[in-house]
Amino acid sequence: MKAAYYNKFGELDNIETGELDKPEPGEGEVLVRIKAAGVNPVDAFATQGMLKDAIPSEFPTIPGWDVAGVVEKRGHSARRFNEGDEVYAYARRPVIQHGTFAEYISLPESYLAKRPQKVSMEEAGGIPLVGLTAYQALFDAAQMEEGQTLLILGASGGVGTLAIQLAKAHGIKVIGVASEKNHNYMKELGADATVDYKDNHVGEMVAAIEPDGVDVIFHCSRGDALDQVMETGVLKDNGHLISITNSNPDISDDINFQYVFVEPNSTQLQHIQELIDDGKIKVHVSKTYDLEEAEQALKDVQSLHTRGKLIIAP
Repeated sequence: MKAAYYNKFGELDNIETGELDKPEPGEGEVLVRIKAAGVNPVDAFATQGMLKDAIPSEFPTIPGWDVAGVVEKRGHSARRFNEGDEVYAYARRPVIQHGTFAEYISLPESYLAKRPQKVSMEEAGGIPLVGLTAYQALFDAAQMEEGQTLLILGASGGVGTLAIQLAKAHGIKVIGVASEKNHNYMKELGADATVDYKDNHVGEMVAAIEPDGVDVIFHCSRGDALDQVMETGVLKDNGHLISITNSNPDISDDINFQYVFVEPNSTQLQHIQELIDDGKIKVHVSKTYDLEEAEQALKDVQSLHTRGKLIIAP
């Protein structure tokens, strides 16, 4: 099969495109013909070796953890899906090697859910990682409930935009922090209020919007916004701070803090699929690449200046 891959950690120009062995589904696995693979900043980090101390890797390594495609073959005892079923998944395995920037991937069927039908295959391919990250942060880690208030730092990015929509689908008030150019976009997705982090003290702005404080701060950004928010004290007593970008922030010990690194979960993907097909969540694909353009796709996503999802379509 054709795949994008690398044989050593380093700069993104180490990415090659060529032929690798087509995988065979093992017991409990299915072979998926990949139609769309979302590109995420973590894919660039993994390629550069920034995760090597946390997750083992083997070379040659195919990047990519997002996938939407078609079940082509079933391994022994794999019976949840039929050949020809359209599925999607967050495809991270315990060892980083067999990713989704390729024509095929073999995955445990327990990773897979039927893909949303009200969006394109490309849009479906951009959902799993960001959707599950937001879902697990809000509902597993923070245990959010209807009527609560959520502050999202970095609300216009891939995870942040899914968090806005998941929160609103569950009756949660949302304050989104991002640059002013993205405020209309966040409001279209459902944000109740928006804050521009440039030339403003984010904590003071949030306190003016929500004088009684917020129940959850979801930290999806880098920069000074978190420090400004925490020093203002806008997080309610017994509130939760959840981060996906900083595993050890400089905060007091009495803060309910949790760092979230997303895990595969097909049940949650099924719930997200239902919300999408009910019209409560949408994903914007800003650009599509072929496998030969994987290096450029990774460079573009690492710039952190894209809006919407970048997709590789093998």
